[in-house]
Amino acid sequence: MTRKVKTCLWFDDGALPAAEFYCSLIPDSRIDHVSRHIENATHGEPGAVLAVEFTLAGTPYQAINGGPHFKLSEAVSISVSTEDQAETDRLWAALTADGGAESQCGWCKDRFGLSWQIVPKRAAELFSGPQASKVWPVLMTMQKIEIAALEAAAAA
Repeated sequence: MTRKVKTCLWFDDGALPAAEFYCSLIPDSRIDHVSRHIENATHGEPGAVLAVEFTLAGTPYQAINGGPHFKLSEAVSISVSTEDQAETDRLWAALTADGGAESQCGWCKDRFGLSWQIVPKRAAELFSGPQASKVWPVLMTMQKIEIAALEAAAAA
């Protein structure tokens, strides 16, 4: 089924490996369709991957191999609401491995250059409750979000 709206991510030449990696990390995810360049195409070798349609936990995406003209930036990120610290740790480790990079407040970048926000559900609750003024300063010191440290700040 073709969805009316989906996010398109521009890669130089890594659309398929990126989509496969993302689908391996998030449950209920899959590659839906791979489009390839045809003979006599104006760009790309015949048979090379042009675009990949994939679904991450029910949300549709498209990744294209558009060449070096545009780069991914922090202006676009995928936000994942994790169930607990174990899921947060697993995703964080996978996304920052092999050339990925940690950033601040639950943000990181994967080896393909895509930014992610890995936010535990409990942390999101603490950010907005009556204890938020105690939690936010602690969050601002973190890279990966540590639920126990936020709960300790909330209880202080």
